[in-house]
Amino acid sequence: MQEIKQIVSDSKSIVITTHKSPDGDAIGSSLALYHFFKKSNKEVTVIVPDAFPTFLNWMEGSASIIHHDTQTELAEEIISKADTIFSLDYNGLGRIGNLSNPIAESTATKIVIDHHQDPQEFADHYIVDTNCCSTCQLIYEFIADLEELDKFDKAMGECIYCGIMTDTGSFRYPSTTAKTHQIIAHLIDLGADGAKIHQEVYDTYSEQRLRLLGYALTEKMKVFPEHSAAYISLSQEELKRFSFKKGDSEGLVNYPLSIDGIKFTVLITEKEDNISLSFRSKDDFYVNKIAKEHFNGGGHIYAAGGMLELSLEEAIKKVEKVMKQ
Repeated sequence: MQEIKQIVSDSKSIVITTHKSPDGDAIGSSLALYHFFKKSNKEVTVIVPDAFPTFLNWMEGSASIIHHDTQTELAEEIISKADTIFSLDYNGLGRIGNLSNPIAESTATKIVIDHHQDPQEFADHYIVDTNCCSTCQLIYEFIADLEELDKFDKAMGECIYCGIMTDTGSFRYPSTTAKTHQIIAHLIDLGADGAKIHQEVYDTYSEQRLRLLGYALTEKMKVFPEHSAAYISLSQEELKRFSFKKGDSEGLVNYPLSIDGIKFTVLITEKEDNISLSFRSKDDFYVNKIAKEHFNGGGHIYAAGGMLELSLEEAIKKVEKVMKQ
């Protein structure tokens, strides 16, 4: 921490990056750190690989985020001039898509702050805690370790609250600890409105998103009680039918897990050029191993992801085969 403290002190131009398809923890941690460095009078920019869901737009500073896929030249120019790059909420360059090349080629000091399993070697410093519920909690602890919690304000608090809330399933996952609740209490003291944040994230669905949810559960959910497993599959055609927008399938994989006796669930989504898989589990079943061994993926023990370059039908067959195993 002393070494990192000196790096931060000497930094003149800081870039904060996070993973593809950023979620609440990715955007919350990035913007909280952004506001912190702004308060420290640093030149700082948040750069994301691609768009994030509109239900995260309410966070202060979201409009200043640079999108690499649509602002490529600007993003890469900023990266080339940075002396410090923070990699938040991802454990390898494969998680950031086309942003990986400019980050890999940069001579800036790279610092990873993350809570995923199996970090890869691409950075100079790592602050990794795989037992931590979220990268947002790690950002709070990072600022505490810098002995600068006095810089925390309502805007930073709301960003951290959002990331912790979304990555803990509204504080219900096993990774939620007493320390997590103590941090949340401090954020509320700073003015973070938990009810309002929950409403912004979970009560702003479009009609089409809700209809997609209903369709997925009634028509596309397959349950295998003998294997304590279930999956939902969605094709490109079905997504287009419900005017799918980024973030519309957020949380969908969790619904089958609420069925009594089900320990393992999968959301299989057909993308334009591959199949995306999202895994969830509970109790004594760990999905990160399944994702790594069978689906070119990885993640947390109870929440992981993967990818297959197969047709949707072939991917479904593979998921069913693994479930039976």
